[in-house]
Amino acid sequence: MSTVVKAVHEIPEQKRVPWGVAVAVSWGSLRRRLFRSLITMAGVILAIAFLTYMLVTKNVTQALIAVHDDALNLLLQKAGVDIYAAAKADKMMWLLLILSLLACLVGITNAMLMSVSERIKEIGTLKCLGALDSFIVKSYLIESSLQGVIGTALGVAVGLLVACAVAVINYGGFVGLHFPLSRALRSVLVSVAIGSLLSVAASIAPAYAAARKQPVDAMRIEE
Repeated sequence: MSTVVKAVHEIPEQKRVPWGVAVAVSWGSLRRRLFRSLITMAGVILAIAFLTYMLVTKNVTQALIAVHDDALNLLLQKAGVDIYAAAKADKMMWLLLILSLLACLVGITNAMLMSVSERIKEIGTLKCLGALDSFIVKSYLIESSLQGVIGTALGVAVGLLVACAVAVINYGGFVGLHFPLSRALRSVLVSVAIGSLLSVAASIAPAYAAARKQPVDAMRIEE
């Protein structure tokens, strides 16, 4: 709390609150609630890892099919790949991806809403000390975004490593010879963009819910 109070004293009475102060408060909040933050990030990591794995695996599979090598085609078929239908959109895959991303979105939103309910006293105290609604919104947006960005980065790394490892196990040296670097990079960038957007979207409702809390609410919470 001392860190929060110190940061709030630095907030000038103006409409635009410095982003540096909001970042400092948000980072301090994440550190104090490390276990809860890790649980929230775990959902992001799993969802983005699954997305990255599926996209990169599809890139690798299509690149290997395009080689038209008999030995490679045999390996693809042994791995359960339909070399004649691989170019078509897999509706079930996209359905699973959408469901996993929606679960990630709901998980972040739920975690942040619970954080708001647990920190009514802190929010009310911040407002009593002069924090404006814009500062509360910024701090919650940054806190959720930090969790999402860190979780997204870890998820992309995990998904990429697993996709490459599985491909090497199934297809051996063919992967190194025909790895679709540019397409895999685009897939990674898509995963990063989706993860970041989900994190920001999931933080909007909790941020405004926190900003609507009144200073007097701090006095109503019993220790």
